[in-house]
Amino acid sequence: MIKKIKGKYVVLSETTGRRFGTYTTKKEAEKRLRQIEFFKHIKSAS
Repeated sequence: MIKKIKGKYVVLSETTGRRFGTYTTKKEAEKRLRQIEFFKHIKSAS
């Protein structure tokens, strides 16, 4: 999940609320979120 906090975009875990990074643009935050989802699915497939 991506939230805007204090003018920055923060990638957060939907279940725990853990922060996975803070970015200046929404595009950067979306890129990181896609990376996290990719690796999450790779781990569950093996």
